[in-house]
Amino acid sequence: MLIKALRPALAHVLALTLLTGLVLPLALTGLAQGLFPEAARGSLIVQGDRIIGSRLIGQAFSAPGYFHPRPSATTEPDPKDPSKQIPTPYAADNSGGSNLAPTSKALLDRVRSDVAELRAESPAPIPADAVTTSGSGLDPDISPAYAYRQVPRIARARHLDEAKLRALVAAHLHRPLLGFIGEPRVNVLELNLALDAAAAR
Repeated sequence: MLIKALRPALAHVLALTLLTGLVLPLALTGLAQGLFPEAARGSLIVQGDRIIGSRLIGQAFSAPGYFHPRPSATTEPDPKDPSKQIPTPYAADNSGGSNLAPTSKALLDRVRSDVAELRAESPAPIPADAVTTSGSGLDPDISPAYAYRQVPRIARARHLDEAKLRALVAAHLHRPLLGFIGEPRVNVLELNLALDAAAAR
């Protein structure tokens, strides 16, 4: 009697498991591959036969001759003590924000240090994304204001004309979708690749 009562319930669980755990994911993956192949494969950027990154995940550029991304709060286990976490900017396998409160001393100290470094570099206004992290810690884009602010430093480091660098930023500006969804932005990896290409000419 008990087995007879359980049989329909088990059949439903098995059918729903197969439907939602196998059939639906495979169907959606196939649909995504057909309609949006580049996005479904991770929006990868390939040079020659080498994958150098993704348009969706930021990378940590820190050399003076490159455009820098916004700060990242991602962490990884400390190799010396796996029970502790250490800052590892743009760690794609451990995305997340810092979760520090606005009154956190660690957050305030970090922002003050970043502001002091940026002011030493240039007296120009400092955009918010130059000193704030994103919720994921992997944001690949910066504001046009932050990109243009970095032009003088890059021009000095690479001995390039500032006007040409500003034109390069303008050429890589992504406008809001349909003119009003989102904010204007510049993809840092794409911009730095274009910068290397321009410098090589």
